[in-house]
Amino acid sequence: MPLKTLLLNPPSFENFDGGASSRWPATREIESYWYPVWLAYPAGMLEGSKLLDAPPHHVSAEETIEIAKGFEFLVLFTSTVGWSGDHGLARAIKKANPTIKICFVGPPVTTDPDRALNECEVLDFVCRREFDFSVVEFANGKPLNEILGISYKDASGVIQHNPDRPQVEDLDAMPWATKIYARDMDVTRYNVPFLLHPYISLYSTRGCPAQCTFCLWPQTLSGHAWRKRSTDDVAAEMAWAKQNFPHVKEFFFDDDTFNIQKARTIELCEKLKPLGITWSCTSRVTTDRDTLKAMKEAGCRLLIVGFESGDPQILKNIKKGATVERARDFVKDCHDLGLIIHADFILGLPGETKESIRNTINFAKTLDCETIQVSVAHAYPGTEFYDYAKRNDFITNEKMEDGGGHQMAHIEYPGLPTEYVMEMVHKFYDEYYFRPKAAFRVVWKAVVNRDVPRLYVEAKAFMKLRSQRNKASRAKKEENALKQQESVSMNA
Repeated sequence: MPLKTLLLNPPSFENFDGGASSRWPATREIESYWYPVWLAYPAGMLEGSKLLDAPPHHVSAEETIEIAKGFEFLVLFTSTVGWSGDHGLARAIKKANPTIKICFVGPPVTTDPDRALNECEVLDFVCRREFDFSVVEFANGKPLNEILGISYKDASGVIQHNPDRPQVEDLDAMPWATKIYARDMDVTRYNVPFLLHPYISLYSTRGCPAQCTFCLWPQTLSGHAWRKRSTDDVAAEMAWAKQNFPHVKEFFFDDDTFNIQKARTIELCEKLKPLGITWSCTSRVTTDRDTLKAMKEAGCRLLIVGFESGDPQILKNIKKGATVERARDFVKDCHDLGLIIHADFILGLPGETKESIRNTINFAKTLDCETIQVSVAHAYPGTEFYDYAKRNDFITNEKMEDGGGHQMAHIEYPGLPTEYVMEMVHKFYDEYYFRPKAAFRVVWKAVVNRDVPRLYVEAKAFMKLRSQRNKASRAKKEENALKQQESVSMNA
């Protein structure tokens, strides 16, 4: 028997989106949770293991510590934002269970394993990049010095970095994440406003060949090499999931880039169509109309699309590999075919100005996608964006949230104060959703999908947060005005 293993997505801020903690570093505007898919794979390979996703199940730190007493090995998926809190939790677990072995996985330990091992004395080792088999080998008794892809301190206290582990190529040999969901998780706890509830997310591929400078996953975890499961394996899992989760309304392919290869996408659609399921996925704007048509006919309902910016120069700066013109054609094709789009935008990317922000807001309104998400640009260590911002002294501080879990701008360009960027994030949402057309569409979709109670809860949460933000913004302006008056008085 392997070590009894607890795979943990740790508790954090209230409403913190644990499953997406490495991409989105703060509490959501509306409470939502993504699945910790990465942890499901080793969980499926270790008999007697348990995957504990604390945030959506509202498991507290104290409860987590108590649960960990029953295990011999802890695998904790850490994030840039949760770094210090995760260290504190690991120490508390070790104190309560002195014999437990502890490993951290995730982007921060990939980019700086020395820091992790030096700052958290209770760590036995950390896994760099893909950690599936490194974790499994340790649980099955393999010595640390023989496990590829890990870093640890030897008996003399010297940090050792074992050679990198080759990326997983045979994805069909990996367990099905959905079987771990059925075993360990309550899928009704997972909510994303633009997906039907309840929903389930999973991967059909790993890696992303795109070179976007800001994107964390390919640069620190999954890599740029695109690897795919066979369409037969994906279809078989979906058939199993449909049978075992009859109450689930939607399945979401959370791949970095789901439909990057036309032939493979169309082949998969041919095998999903007979299942009669509703599904959604990520997409790039380079996807052509024929592929989109095949997806729609196979049950695809919605696409998450990273437009990022409506300014052509910003798209070039971040190596997006897409144009404003192509984005417009893509949206037209989707709307003609009846595909819904959830559009993602980022403010504060390299080269951002007040003018380019306005271009992006206007661009978003002309696209008129069903829902949007607006993020502040965050420079994660290990990304090309971070190196650029660090080299040019644009990073005002390393914190990406305010201590209470709310996202904050931490990059400041000449002539573009961080306060202005945050203000424009809020203004972006207001200008977009308070248009009569957009507001009516949100309500109508809720009625059609029988989601009115959820819409009420989400709208109430959004309006409360909006009120708090406006109040904080007014207070900040009054504070700045007072400081300016005091400065003038002192100079006089």
